[in-house]
Amino acid sequence: MVELLPSILSSDFAHLADDVAAAERGGGTVIHVDVMDGHFVPNITLGPPVVKSLRKATTLPLDCHLMIYNPNDYIPAFADAGANWVSVHYEACPHLHRTIELIHNHGMSAGVVLNPATRVDVLLDILPMLHHVLVMSVNPGFGGQKFIPFSLDKIRRLAEIRKELGLQFRIEVDGGVAHDTIAQVVQAGAELLVAGSAVFGSGNAEQNARELLAAARVAASESGS
Repeated sequence: MVELLPSILSSDFAHLADDVAAAERGGGTVIHVDVMDGHFVPNITLGPPVVKSLRKATTLPLDCHLMIYNPNDYIPAFADAGANWVSVHYEACPHLHRTIELIHNHGMSAGVVLNPATRVDVLLDILPMLHHVLVMSVNPGFGGQKFIPFSLDKIRRLAEIRKELGLQFRIEVDGGVAHDTIAQVVQAGAELLVAGSAVFGSGNAEQNARELLAAARVAASESGS
């Protein structure tokens, strides 16, 4: 089943709770939280205190995408703040198995993120431990970027591996997901669709979310997924 994950990176932080509520009314089922440290990616966003405040504003699962070095140092704080899912970058984790175990030990679902230039097959050994794999379809760091077309091949490859190995991980995609790309993304095999600018950019989050989700569901029905 396809789900829409509104990304608060593109929301109005002065009205964050209202924006999240609007996106939820439009059909958003998980809230995506982009965490950036200014080192792993060239931007700084937010941390556990904002997640803690957001936790009070919604009952939806919080999907925290850690675009940071040394994520092990912060995983306990995100758990305490109320995160439900935590995803870390393959490129930032020299001891990925240990990091995933740490996420699990703090009662959260674990995901791994792949930058555009990272091949899917590097995750083969670790896939049975994962709740989701997040394919970055832009280079991480900023919202509103253009979708990278070869990301579709990576999504298809993940779907093939999942079927071949009989695994249950979900396929998430983040970056440039909008009306002109969402059908391709769903038909390639993605189910968790992160959208920031396409939901919050024009100021009508509820309607934008509803229209995006409707388009995704049409694409899913046409592809039989």
